[in-house]
Amino acid sequence: MSDSPFVSRAGLKLEHALQEFNFDVTGMTCADLGCNVGGFTDCLLQRGASKIFAVDTGYGTFTWKLRSDERVTTLERTNALHVEPPQQVDLVVVDLGWTPQKLALPASMKWTNGGHIVTLIKPHYELTKEEKQSENVGEGLSEQAISRVIYRVKTVCDELSLTLLGETISPIRGKKSSKKGAGNCEYLLLLKAPFSSTSNA
Repeated sequence: MSDSPFVSRAGLKLEHALQEFNFDVTGMTCADLGCNVGGFTDCLLQRGASKIFAVDTGYGTFTWKLRSDERVTTLERTNALHVEPPQQVDLVVVDLGWTPQKLALPASMKWTNGGHIVTLIKPHYELTKEEKQSENVGEGLSEQAISRVIYRVKTVCDELSLTLLGETISPIRGKKSSKKGAGNCEYLLLLKAPFSSTSNA
């Protein structure tokens, strides 16, 4: 989006969530899992975060403006599901394409002991094989399918002892597919991670 104050429209999604949750990141150390171009990282820096670990499996996509910022440590060619965090952080933000929350959330929890997680739910990545066959993903998911997805994600949160502090609908839909369609609604959750006596914090 040309009028976005961030390097990508993802920043608008996170900004909306932080505003809705009244969540202040000033002075926080953060991890951005699935940083891609850097929209989430850009948003965090503009809102006062002091240090960010930007993690992505890709290489060369993270914008130079951010990779040259001394507050940012870039971890490229790095799978967020398997990386060993170099340190514990206050906040983890998550936008992992093709990765269901049942995998993304445990990976996020490795980064923080009692901190917070803001995760972006992309419903089409949460579908079972059967649901993908019955849903026309390119045309947008049905309300019933989205409701099932959100319920499943919240169940995963409960199983992981993650406390749900807030939820909001993204102001921007997911990208259009190659088929006709306007993209699916996406959701952001604010979660509180449990404290763990085994953490290396």
